[in-house]
Amino acid sequence: MKILTIDVGAGTQDIMLYDTSEPIENSVKLVMPSPTRIFAERIRKHRNDLFIKGETMGGGPINTAIKNHLDKGYRVIMTENAARTVRDDLNRVKAMGIEVVPEGEKHPEIAKMEFKDIDLEAIGSALSNFDVELEFDYIGVAVQDHGYMEGVGDRNFRFMKIREKLDVPRGPEEFAYFNEAPEYFTRMNAVFRTLKGYKTTVMDSKFASICGATCDEQVESMEKFIVMDVGNGHTLAAAFDGEKMFGVFEHHTSALTPEKLDYLLKKLADGTLTHEEVHADGGHGALINDAIGDFECVVATGPRRKILQNADFKVHYAAPAGDVMMTGPAGLIKTILSKQV
Repeated sequence: MKILTIDVGAGTQDIMLYDTSEPIENSVKLVMPSPTRIFAERIRKHRNDLFIKGETMGGGPINTAIKNHLDKGYRVIMTENAARTVRDDLNRVKAMGIEVVPEGEKHPEIAKMEFKDIDLEAIGSALSNFDVELEFDYIGVAVQDHGYMEGVGDRNFRFMKIREKLDVPRGPEEFAYFNEAPEYFTRMNAVFRTLKGYKTTVMDSKFASICGATCDEQVESMEKFIVMDVGNGHTLAAAFDGEKMFGVFEHHTSALTPEKLDYLLKKLADGTLTHEEVHADGGHGALINDAIGDFECVVATGPRRKILQNADFKVHYAAPAGDVMMTGPAGLIKTILSKQV
């Protein structure tokens, strides 16, 4: 069985094509610029009005590039799904000066661009240069999607849904969706639309990385440990006892110092960290089901993981499949195989 996995981040898209008949270390791997960086650069180079159609995808650099394009006096017209890349609330998108039009509307007089997080044609083209055919039985994709509900802040809504998943201790695989996702996950549903016709799993990128870190050979033998995915934007930590998470917190990486991390990790382990405490500090929040007590080490992944290098705890840098960049894809593979889809 062949599984294609793509972890779509803010900086890179990490791709692994895994054949279950081969050692995972022999998988075909690519680390390429993220779609949001690619499209942002195309917008920056554009010197005229712009019509953007397609799907909801990761914003970040794209949003900055669109704002700069508007500031230069150019028109930006976006279909509704594409416009949700900027904000799920389309009234806020319009307030920026972007013209939002219904799906299917055409503007042949204006140069166009088509948004999507997943470009199988581009991946297949890259692989073909090495005589690798893009053939797979299942595809797994990891994206960051806070979800959207009108009148509810994205931080509050995200943790509302995390609490629903972790009302009792469970594994990170629970944050995956197979062939469909709830309507409020607009970006995940965009991926499903893009990959219509394929057997598809879409997973929250933070929990995909947390899941992948547990695939590290050293971590597999541990009982009590904390996994941290330290991203460029957000950091998520999960306290494990066996294969289940007994507590999590999520914060903005820019707000974390080594001292604050030590404090948060200790409270996560002893079960005293509260949602209100993290949220009031500008983070997303926290959820504790039970204390795990003394733990073996902090298992670190993510591009900003070096923030832990002077921590008071033992730190292990996860490298599932022998590659620190493949944590998300490894988590997707573990999830797909565990669900036996």
